[in-house]
Amino acid sequence: MTPADEVTWAVGRFPDRTYIHRSFRLNLPYSRDYGQPARWIVKVFDESEHDPKPGDQSTGLEWTEVVVRKTRRSQLKVQIAREAGEVRELVIQRVTTSGGEAHLENVLSLDRDGAARLIDVMQALKYIPAEGEETIRLDDQTLRDFFADPDAMRRLYGRDPEKFRQLIRNDASADDVVALAHRKKVVQRFSDLLRDPASFEAARVDCGGREAVWQRFLEDNPWILGISLAGQLLTSWDDAKLEQVVAGFSIAGEGKRTDALLRTSGHIRSFVFAEIKHHKTDLLEAKEYRSGCWPASSELVGGVTQVQQTMHLAARQIGDRLAETDATGADTSEATYLIRPRSFLILGHLDQLRGPQGVHRAKHRSFELYRRNLYEPEVITFDELLARAEWHVAAAERDEDADDEEIPWDHHVPF
Repeated sequence: MTPADEVTWAVGRFPDRTYIHRSFRLNLPYSRDYGQPARWIVKVFDESEHDPKPGDQSTGLEWTEVVVRKTRRSQLKVQIAREAGEVRELVIQRVTTSGGEAHLENVLSLDRDGAARLIDVMQALKYIPAEGEETIRLDDQTLRDFFADPDAMRRLYGRDPEKFRQLIRNDASADDVVALAHRKKVVQRFSDLLRDPASFEAARVDCGGREAVWQRFLEDNPWILGISLAGQLLTSWDDAKLEQVVAGFSIAGEGKRTDALLRTSGHIRSFVFAEIKHHKTDLLEAKEYRSGCWPASSELVGGVTQVQQTMHLAARQIGDRLAETDATGADTSEATYLIRPRSFLILGHLDQLRGPQGVHRAKHRSFELYRRNLYEPEVITFDELLARAEWHVAAAERDEDADDEEIPWDHHVPF
C-alpha cells in the first residue's frame, strides 16, 4: 500500500469502528516472528480543535450562527503476531497537511517491549482509585505478573504484602474480599481435617493429640465458633487466646479451665463457655442398655459434667459480672455478665448414628432425645459446626455476586 493510499484509508475510516485486517505471513527475515501469522488492528480518533470565534453581532441584526467544528484525525495501528494478544508493534499517527497534501505523521512508535508496557499501564488504570494519599510505585514486572496469570495476585501478595495492601487500601470492598477468600481456605482446611484421615493424622502428630488439633484450629479461627454456635454473634473474651482458666475475680491463675471462653456482642455482653473434644469422640456407648435404647457415651456424659462444673465454679468465684480493666489495671466502665451463661460441648460426628444402609433410627433417636433434654450445655457435633461455617461462606459469596450484578465489574479489584 502506497503512502497516499494509507492517508486515504486513514481519512476515510469511521471513529466508531475497529478495523481488523486479514492476516498475512510476516516476511521479515531478521525478526523472531519471521514466517509467523500477523495482522493489523486499526482505530481512528477525531480530536476537536478550538471552535471559531462567533461573528460580530454589533449590528443588532437578527441572524443564525452556524458553528463548524474542525477535527484533527489520529490513527492507532497495532500489529499482533503469532497469537492473540502478542503485540509486535504499536504506532500512533496523525493526519497532517503540508503544501496542500495530506500526510501521515508518526506521533509515537513502540516496539514489542514498549507496546507491552503501555498496554499494561492502560489495563491497570481501571483498578487504580482516583483518590489516595500515598504515592505507589509498581515496577513493570509486577504489572506483567498481575495480568499474565489468574493466580498472580496470590504470588504478588507473597512477594510483597505491604505493596499489595497499599494498592487495595482505597478499595471499599477489598477487606471483605480478602476476608472471604481467607474464610473459604479455612473452611476447606476444616473439611480436610474432618473427612481426610491422613490430613488429620498429620495434624495430630504435629499438635500432639486429637483434641489439640481442634483446639489449635479454632484458636486460629475463632470466627467459626462466633458465627456458628448461637443466634447471637460471639467473640473471644481474650483476643489472644480462646482457652482460659476461670478463677477469682479475673480470668487467670489456678482454677477450672475452659477450652473456649466467649462472650456475646451488644451493649450488654455475657459470657459463653465451650468445651472442645474431637470428632472421633463416641456419642453413644457400644451396646444397647435396653432394646432400642442407646445410652450416651461416658465421654459425652463426662464432657457435660465438665462444662457444668466449670460454669458453677466461675459463677461462685466471679459472681454475676466481671469488670474489665485497662492495660494498667485500672477499672473501665465495661463489664461482662455471668447470669446463667450459655455453654456448648463440641464433640463427635453424626456419622456415628448411621448404619450401612442409612440412618440408624434407634441410635439417632437416643442421641437426639438426650441432647435436646439437656438444659446445659448444648451439644454440637463437628460436622454440624462445619456445615454452619460452609453455609456462612456460601451466603457471603452469594451476597458478593449480588453486589457484582449492581456494580460494574471493573469497579472491583480482580482477585
